[in-house]
This record gives sequence, C-alpha cells and structure tokens, in this order.
Amino acid sequence: MNPAATRPRVLLISTARPTFVVGVAKEFAASARTLIESLGADVIGPQDLVMTPEDIDAALPFLKEEVDLVVNLCASFSDASPALALYEGLNRPVLLWSVREPGPVGDRLWLNSLCGSNLYAHALVRAGSQVRLLYGNPDEQHVAAYLARGIAGDLPVGELLEPTQRERVDEAPVRSALETMRGRTLGLVSEAPAGFTPSQFDPDILDSLFGLRVDHLSIDEMFSRIDDVQPDHCSTEQAAARSAQPSLGALDPEHLTKSAATTVAMREWGTAKDLSAMAIRCWPEFPTQRGFCPCSSLSRIADEGTPTACERDVYGAVTMLLMQTLGSGLTYLVDTVDLNTENNSVRLWHCGSAATALAADPDEATQFVHCNRKIGVAGNFPLKTGPVVMARLTENNTENGPDGLRLLIAAGESIPAVNHFQGNTAEVKLDVDAQSFVNSLVVGGFPHHTVLAWKDIRPQLRTAADILGIPVTEW
Repeated sequence: MNPAATRPRVLLISTARPTFVVGVAKEFAASARTLIESLGADVIGPQDLVMTPEDIDAALPFLKEEVDLVVNLCASFSDASPALALYEGLNRPVLLWSVREPGPVGDRLWLNSLCGSNLYAHALVRAGSQVRLLYGNPDEQHVAAYLARGIAGDLPVGELLEPTQRERVDEAPVRSALETMRGRTLGLVSEAPAGFTPSQFDPDILDSLFGLRVDHLSIDEMFSRIDDVQPDHCSTEQAAARSAQPSLGALDPEHLTKSAATTVAMREWGTAKDLSAMAIRCWPEFPTQRGFCPCSSLSRIADEGTPTACERDVYGAVTMLLMQTLGSGLTYLVDTVDLNTENNSVRLWHCGSAATALAADPDEATQFVHCNRKIGVAGNFPLKTGPVVMARLTENNTENGPDGLRLLIAAGESIPAVNHFQGNTAEVKLDVDAQSFVNSLVVGGFPHHTVLAWKDIRPQLRTAADILGIPVTEW
C-alpha cells in the first residue's frame, strides 16, 4: 500500500487585504503550510494569498476536493466576501485561524487577523454555517496540538461561555426611556461596505422595535453637502477644532480644511433633520475620492453628543443610541483585535473616531493621520480607564435564518495602558475568561463591532431587552 494514500488532506486558504502588511501575512501563510505538513498531512489550496475576486475564483475548485479539514488562515483582516464566496453552504465547520499582532507597540495594526476571523464568522454563522476559532502563531505548541486533533477528525469547539441571568431594574423608567426613542431619526450615509455583513440592517426592525426612522444620503449627496459648506463656516470650525485639538497644527492644511468642511456638513445635516445618531460609510470613497479620512469629524460630532458609527454600522449606531438613552453617556464603536491571556484582557480598538472626551487624558487627545491610509485626520490616543460595559444589538440567528435581534452584554475594566495600536485603544480586563470570551464571540457569530461604555447600565439593558422581547446573551 502506498503510505501517501492514507495521509490526511487539509485545505488551507490564506486570505488577506493589500492595505495591511502583506509581506508579514505571506510569512505566516508559509509557516502555517509548513506546520500542517509537519503534522503528517498533505496541504492543498492556493500557494499565494487570496486577496482579489480573481484569487477567490482560483481557490473555488479546491472546495470540491475531498479533505479532512478546511482551514482559513486570516493572514490579515479582509471583508467577508471571500468567506461567503468560498464557504457558504459548506456542510462542515470552517476553522478560522488568527495570528497574533506582530507589529511594535504604538504602530498600526499590521494584520488585524483576529478581527478578520470575527467578521468572517459573523457572515458564515448568519448564513447558517459553522465555524471554529484557532488563535495563535504557527510556532506555538497549543496551535500544533489543536491542528493535530482537527486533522485526526476531532475539531473541538473550544471553551464557550455560558449566558447568565442577572438582576433587572424597575420597568417604568426604562419604558419611559425607550418611548423617547420613538420617532427619532438615524442619519445614514450610503450603503454597507462590501463584505461587512454586520453593517446590513432591516429598517422594519428599527421601526417595529424602536420606532426609529432613517434619513438616507448617498455618498454623492454627502459629498455635495460638504462642497456646499460656506467658507466662513469652514474657517470657524477649523479654528474651533485647532483650539480644542492643538495637535492638528502638525497635519496637512488641506486635510484639515476637508475635515472641517465635513464636520460642518454633518453638523448641519444633523440639525436640519434632527438626527439622533449617524452611521457613516467612511471608506473607501472618502480616502480614494476625496483624499482624506473623516474619523476626526465623527469624533467632533460625537463630542457634541450625537453617537457616530463608522463603516455605516446601523445596528452599531442603534446600540449606541440605546445605551445613551439608558444613561451610558458617550460610547465608542470598537473591534476586538487582540487577546492577552497573561492578564485576562482584550484590546478593543478602532482607527480614530473616538470622542476626545473619552481619551485617557482629553488634553492629550492627539489628532494624526489615519493608521492605514496615512492621510488626515484621525485620533491617535488611548481610551480612558475604569469599569466598562460592552454591548451589541445584532441579528438573532435561528435554524430558519435571522429572526429579529439579540443583545450581547459583557463587562470588565479598562486598565491603564499605552495606546497599543495607532488609533484609539482600550485594554479591557474582562470579568470572564478572556480566551473563552473571544472564542464565544467568534463561534457565536457575533459582529466584529461592539459598543464600549464607561457606565454600568447592564440592569437597564437587560430590562430594555425584556420589554422589547429581545433575547440577551450575557457573559
């Protein structure tokens, strides 16, 4: 008998996006292949990173092969388009493998691999598929041990957190707060970015549950509003921003002018339409067509009390509005990008649209260039410390597909730390096991965005969910 005929086969597809550090992503992809081969398996799949529609098309035939394990290495972040094109309808779990962040402290996220797995998982679980998560580098012992089990036909789901039932508050004030949301309006700019399934939404759900309306602008309509801003209004805003944020003086004046005009346009739109929150498609058109990033404008509007969600994340914006209505104060939409098992923490991050009032030191809420695009204007400062709550409204996945919404709640403490990744970072020591939290977040198909608040409104959130008939998953 030919020994090779009995060797297990593993399909390995390594996905990435060109805006991250592709050279390092390639190194991880090569190491992943070498590790799997060293475990006695034959590896099939594309040799190169899958980054383009053409790459996806070239990878599709491998899904027809008989294999013992399907592995998607998220060699860097990418949207979920490859995941859906490759794995939707696959009648077996997909192992999503994320590696640790390799860049130096204070630099950009070189890969954002964990967030990539989170986004892939949301899309696949929402579509009825199953996923598993492997977090760690190819040279780590537990990674090899997990892969060996998977190759042998035992693909463990990992430790999952059990939802808890905790105290509620009197319904009357919560009902009154929810009633104030009815008739309010969300401002939306453009459509969900391609492959960002958490940014898709059902307007009927917003109306039936919360009584919320939407005012929807196309990206061109938003740009027209920016172009129509009066020069004196732009100058006044730019002077106010420079006074509040002196670090702006070091940036490209053209970017500052564009940022100021965008802030004014958003503010005037919000006033004219009486907007209670905004969900803005912040890329790719702003950087590619206008040559700047709107993060600092979202921060300015947030500092004025209107929740702003980037990546046109509507349910994220609704979560922010709900939390604010229940008394949370300012909030921030974040990705879970890093896991530190040594102190049981996760690093929560986004690329620079946090309100400056949420800075660890608001006087040092530095404004800088965007971490990936290297153009202005985006915040670059750590988020404040203290007890925090994480929450997120998202689709309630059932055997028959999404049915209404569910609510995720978790908590911990934002601990003193440097701004680990360029943008806005909080290091949160969780009340539950951090590794199990990350695994539960991904395997459970929760969005890559959660909302971070610095006031404990968990009893109010639970009570609101009960009133609205929304199931709660609390860890």
